[in-house]
Amino acid sequence: MSSIDKEVEVEIAPFVRVYKDGSVERLMGAPIVPPSSQDPETGVSSKDVTISQNPPISARLYLPKLIEPTQQKLPILVYFHGGGFCIDSAFSLNETKYMNRLVSQAEVVAISVEYRLAPEHLLPTAYEDCWAALQWVASHFADKGINTKDPWISNYGDFGRLYIGGDSAGANIAHNLIMRASNEALPGDVKILGAYLTHPYFWGAEPVGSECREEREKLVTNLLWALVYPSAPGGIDNPMMNPVALGAPNLAGLGCSRLLISVAEKDLLRDRGILYYEAVKESGWKGEVEFNEAEGEGHAFHILNCETESAKNLIKSLASFLLK
Repeated sequence: MSSIDKEVEVEIAPFVRVYKDGSVERLMGAPIVPPSSQDPETGVSSKDVTISQNPPISARLYLPKLIEPTQQKLPILVYFHGGGFCIDSAFSLNETKYMNRLVSQAEVVAISVEYRLAPEHLLPTAYEDCWAALQWVASHFADKGINTKDPWISNYGDFGRLYIGGDSAGANIAHNLIMRASNEALPGDVKILGAYLTHPYFWGAEPVGSECREEREKLVTNLLWALVYPSAPGGIDNPMMNPVALGAPNLAGLGCSRLLISVAEKDLLRDRGILYYEAVKESGWKGEVEFNEAEGEGHAFHILNCETESAKNLIKSLASFLLK
């Protein structure tokens, strides 16, 4: 039976269409591309690895072009792509171009995680997959190279400079992982030095700033969360979506030392990002928090087209954060 004949159960444009037979059609997303032994533009090398067979978790690893063999270790970045928890891939063209640029400028070893997507795999699956990937990266330090899983991480990674980062839903994942890291140790007691959250997908029942105040339940921010995590206690005010909700864990417990929050002026999620930044500053957290706003730009503009001047500026600021 073709998709034309099937009955639609729910559609959230421009993301996904779910049919009554359980099948899912993704309505947007860049094409999947292979890794490259050397990207022609940046010189960055990439390869795909399996982190776990059961559950199935994989990743695209990136290594910057090294002028000569170096004894100096490089910072490590564990990255989570966006897409509302239900679209896109670590292996997509847009994500690969973005990561090549960032890795080249920041000179980091990067692990872009391919976590499982909703609605086939409802949350908290993506959180668990990304935590497992972070544990896998840290295990390279814990094993002291004895059971080397990946030589790029073991040979080039500096576990004293471990970062995580993400865009949109990926930034939401990054936040939830640094909260988790304050209570659960990583293998080898590796610590997360810093995290960057770009255009984080946070929301809540009550409007903040210039957010729409009427029929909020019909906004795509609400509809997506209901689709990807229908059992979330508290719904849209679950602390994983609304870190400042009543009863949410204190942000003073963020499990890293440095944080960069980036927002875009024309992004629906802008005011949430600003609220989060202010809440972190007022929480009593002992780390350093930085803030960045791109004027005249919309959500995830740097992923959708990393060639623009604004995208280049944002990537430069992310690279600077990782280089410190």
